[in-house]
Amino acid sequence: MAGNSFGQIFKITTCGESHGGAVGVIIDGCPPGIAISSDEIQHELDRRKPGQSAITTPRKEADKIHILSGIFEGKTTGTPILLLAYNADMRPEDYAELKKLYRPSHADFTYTQKYGHRDFRGSGRASARETLARVAAGAIAKKYLQEQLNIEIFSYVEEVGNIKTDIHYANVTKELIEKNIVRCPDSKASTKMIKLIEQVKKEGDSIGGVIKGIIRHVPAGLGEPVFDKLSADLGKAMLSINAVKGFEIGSGFSGTGMRGSEHNDEFIIENDVVKTKTNYAGGVLGGISSGEDIYFRVAFKPVSTISKQQNTIDAKHKTVKLSAAGRHDPCVLPRAVPIVDAMSALVIMDHYLRYKAQCGKN
Repeated sequence: MAGNSFGQIFKITTCGESHGGAVGVIIDGCPPGIAISSDEIQHELDRRKPGQSAITTPRKEADKIHILSGIFEGKTTGTPILLLAYNADMRPEDYAELKKLYRPSHADFTYTQKYGHRDFRGSGRASARETLARVAAGAIAKKYLQEQLNIEIFSYVEEVGNIKTDIHYANVTKELIEKNIVRCPDSKASTKMIKLIEQVKKEGDSIGGVIKGIIRHVPAGLGEPVFDKLSADLGKAMLSINAVKGFEIGSGFSGTGMRGSEHNDEFIIENDVVKTKTNYAGGVLGGISSGEDIYFRVAFKPVSTISKQQNTIDAKHKTVKLSAAGRHDPCVLPRAVPIVDAMSALVIMDHYLRYKAQCGKN
């Protein structure tokens, strides 16, 4: 009921707040025998952690992961896994002013309306710090999917503000993504993006953009009819990430300007395998994977907490001026890339295990 869990068979439940003692995740339904080390999980967390570059929040957190259960002698046991990372660089005093104020476009107001009481220190559960738990769980799912099915999951920054890369996703590699701090595989576009983010940061403002997600080598047949379509669950997963305001799969909104004769993906046989000539569907037909690459776009709004002065109201509904203190990302996209990866992995992992349970196939 509380909305802190995700998945049906491979199920995660996250806990913890931005300036609380720790952030953690319980993973239930994980298959036994997956070889996974704390270093492998840490690698993914290091891509998400704060303070990793000049264009991210200056908060310093090692995000060191602690494996407290469910993994023994380097392998999953099939029992619930508990992963925990303790908060270290906490400055709750930075948020004292926000105790009685509502930041424009932030969850401050809605959390107060729902619960009548909120953790104003870094916005508690509304903080993107909660996503640490998702990335930790996603690392295990990614490892299993890669080893068992050769599924490759990655995402990259496609757009920041009005700067966009035209590179085709088929030409993108993980190495290209990690070549720069903005995680855009296009060197020319990434240079412009970094400069724009730096400019916005100096102005005390923030900026949004788009992340493109890719999932390769997904077998045909994953996904459920009607309400649990693979595309629907991917959409829910991405829209659950902080600051996400839009999701589209395949041709998305651009497909509305095409005719059926243009948009339909014709079936062909290639090396005795059923393929499609094009892939406007984004690898999902009728909510079930077709065997083609799954690709989608995720729209992130500008971060709502900025130091630039704004008008807002306090708890007594009086108009006040606000220049927010604290440490915040001027653009969340570089750190959101591993979060998109993790949520992709969690969805595919859950649907693959559901497929095995229902159809009895490996």
